Amino acid sequence: METKRLKRLPVGIQTFSEVIDLDCLYIDKTEYIWNMIHLSNYIFLSRPRRFGKSLLVSTLQAYFEGRKDLFKGLFIETIEKEWTEYPVLRISLASGKHMEKDQLERYLLYILEENERRFGITSDSKDPNVRLKNLIASAYEKTGKKVVILIDEYDAPLLDVVHEEKTLPVLRNVMRNFYSPLKDCDPYLQFVFLTGITKFSQLSIFSELNNLKNISMRPDYAGVCGITAEEMLTAMSDYIDDFAEAQEITREGAIEGLKKQYDGYHFTWPSPDVFNPFSLLNAFQDHDYTNYWFGSGTPTYLIEMLRKFNVVPSDMNKMQTLASDFDAPTENMASITPLLYQSGYVTIKDFNRATRLYTLDIPNTEIRVGLMDSLLPNYVSMRKEAGNTTIAKMYLALLNDNLDEMFHLLQAYLLTVPYCDNANSEGHYQQLLYVIFSLFGRYVEVEVHTPTGRVDIVMKTDKALYLFELKLNMSAQAAMKQIDLKDYASKFALSGLPIVKVGINFDPERRTIGDWKVEDA
Repeated sequence: METKRLKRLPVGIQTFSEVIDLDCLYIDKTEYIWNMIHLSNYIFLSRPRRFGKSLLVSTLQAYFEGRKDLFKGLFIETIEKEWTEYPVLRISLASGKHMEKDQLERYLLYILEENERRFGITSDSKDPNVRLKNLIASAYEKTGKKVVILIDEYDAPLLDVVHEEKTLPVLRNVMRNFYSPLKDCDPYLQFVFLTGITKFSQLSIFSELNNLKNISMRPDYAGVCGITAEEMLTAMSDYIDDFAEAQEITREGAIEGLKKQYDGYHFTWPSPDVFNPFSLLNAFQDHDYTNYWFGSGTPTYLIEMLRKFNVVPSDMNKMQTLASDFDAPTENMASITPLLYQSGYVTIKDFNRATRLYTLDIPNTEIRVGLMDSLLPNYVSMRKEAGNTTIAKMYLALLNDNLDEMFHLLQAYLLTVPYCDNANSEGHYQQLLYVIFSLFGRYVEVEVHTPTGRVDIVMKTDKALYLFELKLNMSAQAAMKQIDLKDYASKFALSGLPIVKVGINFDPERRTIGDWKVEDA
């Protein structure tokens, strides 16, 4: 049987012309582009990092530069008749992170100089806003065509300082001044497109451009970035078969595994299922399930904001927020929920039209495991590497149905962890176990309501459903007695899995597990 030749996967390639020239796989998003340019002259799109925003910007650039040859066989070739060439200013702020005020201003000038060289324009102004205004007007005069401005990662210089009360206003003013010419230059502009992660409403770009159309949560643009389930099953069908063969599993098993690991994003409701493109492409290339998105970097601003808002790990399960909260200024957030959503750590799972209430949750296993891995140091100080090794051994013990071994490992490990301020609270240990069980990649929930009370932790595996009751400075027997007295097991009788009751007592003086008791229900 002849093996099909698979096109190269565009892993790490963010330039549309390069994707086409190298004959890489391209998921056709040009119908979205056609709809965008006929929707409004000013468009804003928010999506998480590494979700294909830069490739989308590059595709827009190629279209507005009239490069018809690159779009052969794509949707937009069938509908566009004119292919007008416009002067395009491409401004990417993706590298503008961790900068002080002066450095950021120099960086902006460098970006403008690159664009000036492309059009043979010279300017000696040291003010980025004056330079941008002159660049737009000069490009218009030189070409006789209105200017297209594509701004990628417009908010990159601000995200890493969003938790810093002194630095944020300073850098925000720099960016506000930089963007300020866009309104005055309206007569010279054909199309303006901005991408970012979140929405800083105090920038002039949002406060003054009142015709800026935000398509981030519009159902008709739900699949503009990322790879929808339908796109994977059709355009990437051969890659699924290739993955399944390498993994020595069925096609159906491969689809199920990939969905569990990388699917589950919904940027509006209703929405098709959307896969993280960076992770999915890497998985197909490596024939493996790996946490690629988290491996490419965990933003420090997110961890800092979780601390600022006192968010514990289990709070990120089934969060609820009003529709109006998504439009709240990032710099004046009263809740971290919109930022978690915009950054890709939680996603929309349901929407109640009557109450305008969204339900959000962690989208998939990759995000759950990666996020909990980032939060682990909050519970085991700086011994993260040793902690991960212990957790791997604990998971193996769980797979072998050896809970005694699992708790012996945790008990010994916690004795080596330096003192933690919260180690004398039951809630601390509840969150610690929540993080660890999440790192197992298991379904886990805390404070699960029953008709007679609340179960501290419920964990579901392929083999059993575990009910955990935690006590502090008491006994495992007391914990087990509560499980039986409250008859927690009866609520889960129809789960279709054997139920295992687990009572755990923590010793606050030794800061580890005192004793535990395991019984079948």
